Amino acid sequence: MYATIMYGPGDVRYEQVPDPRIEKPTDAIIKLSATCICGSDLWPYRGLSKQQGPAHMGHEYCGVVVEVGSGVKTVKPGQFVVGSFCLSDNTCPHCAFGFHSSCAQREFMTGAQAPYARVPLADGTLVATAELPDGDMIPHMLAVSDVLGTGWYAADAAQVRAGGTVVVVGDGAVGLMGVLAASQMGAERVIAMSRHAPRQKLARAFGATDIVTERGAEGIARIMDLTGGIGAESVLECVGMAESMDQAMGACRPGGTIGYVGVPHGVSFEGDKLFFAQRRMLGGPAPVRRFLPDLMDRVLQGRIQPGKVFDLTLPIAEVAAGYKAMDERRAIKTLLRVD
Repeated sequence: MYATIMYGPGDVRYEQVPDPRIEKPTDAIIKLSATCICGSDLWPYRGLSKQQGPAHMGHEYCGVVVEVGSGVKTVKPGQFVVGSFCLSDNTCPHCAFGFHSSCAQREFMTGAQAPYARVPLADGTLVATAELPDGDMIPHMLAVSDVLGTGWYAADAAQVRAGGTVVVVGDGAVGLMGVLAASQMGAERVIAMSRHAPRQKLARAFGATDIVTERGAEGIARIMDLTGGIGAESVLECVGMAESMDQAMGACRPGGTIGYVGVPHGVSFEGDKLFFAQRRMLGGPAPVRRFLPDLMDRVLQGRIQPGKVFDLTLPIAEVAAGYKAMDERRAIKTLLRVD
């Protein structure tokens, strides 16, 4: 088969590789219904994170099981499944505590930008639907796999509550899903920080009540204006840069909570500043598996349409063009058709 390989910054190729196969009794092989490019894939693409040799790309996936190992008991061939980018057994103490992304057997999914993929720890990672979803549901189910699950975790970690005020820092796909999550959790006010009109429009569609275009000190001042000089009790940091974390800290009220899910690049904290700021913080890799059953049900019931975050669709053979479009900010998130 063919699959997506990144050889280095700006060098993405769709080329022939061996078919995936069962390597352990706990593996499953799935035929992908669709896949996509993640914002985190742009870090190595831009040369901002180190890469050890050619890398098989892709960690967001949904599709139909075609083969399972001898130890797999909860999914079977023919079922439609969604999985997380963090592979987990769903039985260890950390999984039982709701933090599947810190599973004792944790692995990270790779190789999903391809027609077929091997999913380790299939029993703990994959969640099956009762029947095959309609084709128009596929983008929404794919979004659940990572980008919605991560945005949802950001809102959960930030302790978003009904009637509360939320600030979302970052207008990429995860930030937009954070807006959706905060709205679904009943926040009365959801303030999205965005400079880009198409992203502002999507943020509004997902439930943003206010848009702040300013950044830095001006952005924080605008948040204070909107919140009567108090700040927000819940702030979602969905970028991972020092500037965005400073923005999140400045927008959060004392005693408030920051949920941070942007992979950190150049972020550091001063002890004195943290001590006197009196902000709670929780984040890291999202335990998407915790949320999958609920989020899949919301999609299947038509309550949410997270797949609207995909604003570019390409055949998977044109994956390099998808990376380029996202790198140049001509696309928020690229869906790759798998025929």
